[in-house]
Amino acid sequence: MKEITKEVYLNWYEDMQFWRKFEDKLAAVYIQQKVRGFLHLYNGQEAVLAGALHAMDLSKDKMITAYRNHVQPIGMGVDPKRVMAELYGKVTGTSKGMGGSMHIFSKEKGFFGGHGIVGAQIPVGAGMAFADKYFNTGGVTLTYFGDGAARQGSLHEAFNMAMLWKLPVVFICENNGYAMGTSVERTANHTDVWKLGLGYEMPCGPVDGMNPVKVAEAMTEAIERARLGDGPTFLEMKTYRYRGHSMSDAQLYRTKDEVEEYRKIDPITQVLDIIKEKKYATEAEIEVIDQRVKDLVDECEKFAEESPFPEVQQLYDVVYEQENYPFISHRL
Repeated sequence: MKEITKEVYLNWYEDMQFWRKFEDKLAAVYIQQKVRGFLHLYNGQEAVLAGALHAMDLSKDKMITAYRNHVQPIGMGVDPKRVMAELYGKVTGTSKGMGGSMHIFSKEKGFFGGHGIVGAQIPVGAGMAFADKYFNTGGVTLTYFGDGAARQGSLHEAFNMAMLWKLPVVFICENNGYAMGTSVERTANHTDVWKLGLGYEMPCGPVDGMNPVKVAEAMTEAIERARLGDGPTFLEMKTYRYRGHSMSDAQLYRTKDEVEEYRKIDPITQVLDIIKEKKYATEAEIEVIDQRVKDLVDECEKFAEESPFPEVQQLYDVVYEQENYPFISHRL
């Protein structure tokens, strides 16, 4: 595994702090109805992304996930201003304002969505890995889904094919405990989601998804296995979301005390504690990082606020062009 140095810890802190504050801002503007539709926030799960990015080769590896998908593309290099603009429905967004919260996408940076249909991205991720194997790119696809999507039949079809063809894919269940609002205990007769891999003799296991170091270790091993041609791995990241499934979630299925207990192992706090313990940064230097994060969030908000909405013509520019139906002109 790549060494986890002082710089890594400082980068982790700044990145995770930015992701958290970026989404806190989204929650605030959602209440003001500047962001419409659904909004699913990643608060509490940041270590899963931070650890994975440490293990990835961003020049060729790809990522695909469900609708809790705002900070992943930012981590992979997408301009956060464009991500926020997309959530605002502005033309400067990643999909020109037509994808919205659940469909952030960047082919250039290897981030393939944002999928609103529960579990739909699982076989798609396996298909992307098939392409990597077919074209011998050396790339690995990280395919994320939640504990609710683990009950989809398409998962089993994808697992079977991935093992049969030894596809370079890592399947990751981000188990935050409650799917849309139903606890894992109430959806199956077992609570160890990772054991689903055993039926396919797929290497699998649980990971502490609140600790980026543990995530990086597990992801490094899984990615290298895939890159060497030895096939897929299934990892269950045991994590927790501090906010509801979406902004409309009343969270009646859990207590405030439970949430506060999990805040004691907040991934951002864990990283900050190491920084202070090892004296990687002074209080003044940490304050500089926090201010830099705040300034960037403000910059993203300003960019989104000031960007224009798409013109009506754009509706016609994003459909397939048909040679024998020349009545709609295309510009894209």
